[in-house]
Amino acid sequence: MANELGPQDSVGAEQVRAAGGVLVRDGLVLLVHRPKYDDWSLPKGKLDPDESWEDAAVREVYEETGWRTHLGRFLTETHYNDRKGRPKTVRWWEMEPLEHTGFEPNDEIDDLRWVPLSEAPDALQYDTDRAVLEALAREP
Repeated sequence: MANELGPQDSVGAEQVRAAGGVLVRDGLVLLVHRPKYDDWSLPKGKLDPDESWEDAAVREVYEETGWRTHLGRFLTETHYNDRKGRPKTVRWWEMEPLEHTGFEPNDEIDDLRWVPLSEAPDALQYDTDRAVLEALAREP
């Protein structure tokens, strides 16, 4: 997928671009806890300059969870304003966990939790994350 979105949207506000993944194994999905916001979310993060959406998704999931993954099908794109009021687009992929290289709690992510898919929507704080799980449930 090409990077169609530029650094600014049509009204001149900075456009934030991020990518993330839904790690699924044995009917479980991996959630991350962000201590800064005290919330449970799906792993994601901002694109580096000139980085593809796909590469950013794989990198961010690895950095936040310690899981090396296989990038699966594209799930959806979510849009919302971030905490600074900037428009944000996040593209999401299903991911197969391949190898866990370890996880060290840090200021960004301090805990990981494998949750049954049926319980994950209730564990997540944001409708946008729940929409990603709805996309996961749809047939490819």
